[in-house]
Amino acid sequence: MKPTEKHIIDKIKKARRGSVFSIEDFLRFGSSKAVGKALERLVEKGEISRIARGMYARIKTHDLFGEIQPTAEEIAKAIAKRDKARIIPTGVMALNVLGLSTQVPLNIVYLTDGSARTVKIGKRTIKFKKTSPKNLSAIGTISSLIIQALKELGKDNATENEIKIILKHLKKEEAHRLEHDIKLAPEWIRIIMRKALNNQENE
Repeated sequence: MKPTEKHIIDKIKKARRGSVFSIEDFLRFGSSKAVGKALERLVEKGEISRIARGMYARIKTHDLFGEIQPTAEEIAKAIAKRDKARIIPTGVMALNVLGLSTQVPLNIVYLTDGSARTVKIGKRTIKFKKTSPKNLSAIGTISSLIIQALKELGKDNATENEIKIILKHLKKEEAHRLEHDIKLAPEWIRIIMRKALNNQENE
């Protein structure tokens, strides 16, 4: 085993199963070309799996289901980390993460301040859509998701039950983050978010 390959496999084995890596994670062990070749050799040996162009994973295994591939969300976060970019899931993905929809989208869209691109993961695609800094300025993980989910539902389209679920999620958001993010939402979404903030203040 070549030194570059040994360093890479040592680092991978220290990571939890399911971890996603890019070539950039190993550049301290060699040039981009040397690291790329080492990773391909490890794929051939079955040590790791190639999940997308330039992206690899240490696959999880399950007694009943066998190999379990990383989720699209895990892959998207790894790409964002590699590109030093911010991302926010939109549309059906945001609804799914919040439990407002059971639909698992084949085509996932993230807003980003990084490069616009489309990444194919088997039959699924992850699309990174360039957006303005304002759309990525939310500091609350929950409240940023809520804003995107409500935009997907549309004004006046959220049911009583959906509003109930949304308020339950927002209850877990830190008040200062919620206060900050309310200012970034359209007025009709602010009304819903203010209910959560008022509930926190009254408790």
